[in-house]
Amino acid sequence: MMEAHESVEEEPEGSPPILRPVSRERVPLQKSSVCSRSYFMVVMVFFHVYIINVIALLFYVHYNNGSSRKEFSSSTQHKHNDFDRPESHEKFARTMHLPRIEGIRVGHVQKISLLNKVHEMRTLSLKPLLFEVPGFLSDEECRVVIQLARLKGLMESQVMVPEGQEDLAEQLNLSPEEIFNLLDLNQDNQLQPQEILTHSRVRDGIWLTPENLREIYAGLHADADGNGLLSLEEFRALSGDAFQRFLKRRGLKRSQMVRNSRHTWLYQGQGAHQVLQELRKRVTLLTRLPSELVELSEPLQVVRYEQGGHYHGHHDSGPVYPETICTHTRLAANSSSPFETSCRYITVLFYLNSVEGGGETTFPVADNRTYEELSLIQNDVDLLDTRKNCDKGNLRVKPTKGTAVFWYNYLSDGRGWVGEQDEYSLHGGCVVTSGTKWVANNWINVDPDYHRQARYQELVSQQQGQGAPDEPSDASSPRHMESHVEL
Repeated sequence: MMEAHESVEEEPEGSPPILRPVSRERVPLQKSSVCSRSYFMVVMVFFHVYIINVIALLFYVHYNNGSSRKEFSSSTQHKHNDFDRPESHEKFARTMHLPRIEGIRVGHVQKISLLNKVHEMRTLSLKPLLFEVPGFLSDEECRVVIQLARLKGLMESQVMVPEGQEDLAEQLNLSPEEIFNLLDLNQDNQLQPQEILTHSRVRDGIWLTPENLREIYAGLHADADGNGLLSLEEFRALSGDAFQRFLKRRGLKRSQMVRNSRHTWLYQGQGAHQVLQELRKRVTLLTRLPSELVELSEPLQVVRYEQGGHYHGHHDSGPVYPETICTHTRLAANSSSPFETSCRYITVLFYLNSVEGGGETTFPVADNRTYEELSLIQNDVDLLDTRKNCDKGNLRVKPTKGTAVFWYNYLSDGRGWVGEQDEYSLHGGCVVTSGTKWVANNWINVDPDYHRQARYQELVSQQQGQGAPDEPSDASSPRHMESHVEL
């Protein structure tokens, strides 16, 4: 066998020698026994580590399966006792995520599938987040809902607060100075007409105009200096129901109420008419909310507006402060509070007929750059007045039979739950100038305090587990405590 020779050339001192091949013939090299043994040992080490890892993984899975079964059994047995723990509420908040539909832009159209029927949903505004779905209800479904409402019987939507009734200020033992400061929104030590009008409309349910206010001031000699403003001294001289007494003596018409309509409630749960049950299912799909939230919300409200009927500008939900509780979860609140409001996360409004004249739904400040409550009434132009100024609102939706519109009354808190009230959701029903207007409302109730919402749902679950009947929620209206007949 020929060997390969290499010659070494001499290099200058300090340089390493350079090996240069002399013969080009290659000789096969034999593998070293030491290298073979090292390779074998490395393979075996990796193999054993792999086997050990597999065995450890099997033990881990087996152990956790056993623990999970025990924990599941334990949590099932002690579910009600453990629900009030903070970690339970944290889990509730994670599992009860509230998805919000993206509006993209005004005019954007997206396809939605609701019980094997595809609809087009159009974005009407981004502030509030408002959508329109034409053809949501069929003509037959509209007819059935109206007939069921007539069968149930409709009542006046609003009655005036009884004269002399103890009001919230008296319950809280507030002094005239404290009430004055609450009404003085801009803290200028003078009550402007806008501030008085807002208070009276909420408290008495009477729709006063600036002209009415001037008449009352003159009749009661309330504005001694005649500047159109009430000082603290002038305010002290008025009794709590002074305005109401004056208006009753003069005579009050239905058109002077905040809301002029008749309504009823239709239960949508088990045993209800099939149309009402399917309508609730479609609302669940439309809003993409958990079904338990929709099912525990208010029954369907059906409203009829005759010619001249209207509903002045309002919010469906009030702002929720730490001192405030939601009407629908008041039984689950740990403490009582005189401040109570409707917490309606979403409003779904259905038009049951096409109105001959008027009757639009107006959103006076939709997509405004800013919102200021006091600027709604300026120079005798009241944007909340749906009898006079509907044409001055930013957005009006024409009532078309079968169409549904829905919007969010609250913003998101950024963590998948309810945030602050969306002030831009201010809306009203324009006066019906010709014919009759039939609408229906589905309100989805969600408490911004998810701990309270969790406790409320657990209470309902316990009642149903004890054989309590599937009754509709009385959260529909704290001021109308009538029972809901199952139709």
